[in-house]
Amino acid sequence: MTPSPRARTRTLSIAQRRRRTIAGGLVIVVVAVLVTIATSGTAHPTAPLSAHRAAGSRTRSSTGQGVRTARSGSGGSTPTSALPFASGSGATMTAGPNLAPGSNPAVLPSDVLIADNYASRLLIVNPAGTIVWQFPQPGDLAPGQTFEFPDDAFFTPNGRDIIATEENDQVISIISVRQHRILWRYGTPGVPGSGPNQVDNPDDAMQLPNGDIVFADIKNCSTVFVSPGAHVPLERIGLRDTNCYHNPPMRFGSPNGAFPMTNGNYLITEINGDWADEMTPSGHVLWSTHPPGVLYPSDTNEVSPGVYITADYSDPGQVVEFTKTGRLLWRYGPRSGPGMLNTPSLCMPIPTNGDILCNDDSNDRVVVIDPKTDTIVWQYGHTGVVGTAPGYLHQPDGVDLAPPYSLLVRHGPTMGVPTGTCWPGNPPGTCTYGLAATSAG
Repeated sequence: MTPSPRARTRTLSIAQRRRRTIAGGLVIVVVAVLVTIATSGTAHPTAPLSAHRAAGSRTRSSTGQGVRTARSGSGGSTPTSALPFASGSGATMTAGPNLAPGSNPAVLPSDVLIADNYASRLLIVNPAGTIVWQFPQPGDLAPGQTFEFPDDAFFTPNGRDIIATEENDQVISIISVRQHRILWRYGTPGVPGSGPNQVDNPDDAMQLPNGDIVFADIKNCSTVFVSPGAHVPLERIGLRDTNCYHNPPMRFGSPNGAFPMTNGNYLITEINGDWADEMTPSGHVLWSTHPPGVLYPSDTNEVSPGVYITADYSDPGQVVEFTKTGRLLWRYGPRSGPGMLNTPSLCMPIPTNGDILCNDDSNDRVVVIDPKTDTIVWQYGHTGVVGTAPGYLHQPDGVDLAPPYSLLVRHGPTMGVPTGTCWPGNPPGTCTYGLAATSAG
């Protein structure tokens, strides 16, 4: 049976879905955007950019599509930063020339890490829009090393390194911020597969506090844990197969994220079929649901216990918050105008105010959205204009806040670690270990 256009969209290879064709001559139109955008996508002349709700206040989305409760961020103990430079709050900063007009640095509690995918670089940008760190720079890579197409990047739980997933180059790297060098890699650059030291379109690799790595192995239809320094899986949950459809935990429909939850479990996103699943580290799936009204779910993560957020990697794109039953709580999705998103792949809550930090991939920008007013209140990158000069991006595909507000520093105290045993209710073969989890097993 010929798949529907919707089905065809979801079964495109990850490399295809990330690639944007530029035909003919490139006409660059620089638009000075007043970043006060109503849900309709038109300029909002009256709402001040600094209008933010207090954490914990209850607000109704201006879309009228649901009630949203703003909460402070998740995590156990008070985190600390181990970066070799200060990462200050934007509350004391003035917007610099690299930000879109009207941007408010005060919405950010720290610097922002950006995986600038097609520029093959990582940036740390402060709330005022100044680049304070970049990788790689001349001399950062050892002879023969490459660093290409970083799809996602997160600060590690120790607060001083970065774990980056080079999805289209088939490798995961841990990078020292202070030393400007790659400390460890998993995967063989440019070689997809399922053998030892191989992955096939890995996504959203994250480090646990004990050093283990967890990531979604998209085209191998599974979730993988790797021990620190190892080059074979510690554990694979899901059949090592290329027939990706929703039947977790035996199979996953092209999983593109495994994000930590405050209860020690993980949120798995499945592209095929529009699914989000809660799964324990031993592979017990507790629930599955459809993020409501989403065509292409990406990087579902936890806003607070019982509230989840996903980006819709579509054009136009959207961001939705929902419950484990699929009930819509909030949606941001202008269909036109400067507020319209174009294939956003990751949106996450800012723990200090409940605003939403997003990489808006094909618009070549990173934005902060205020869900109280449904407006963009901070923007780095010129909308739809590719570049590598300060203030420009090229298909940014990942974001994180700097410690102590970064995802894995905040979640470190509650992140679940692999148990070495598979949940007894799972079918045989659901979990494999070591070489048995590879094509060499």
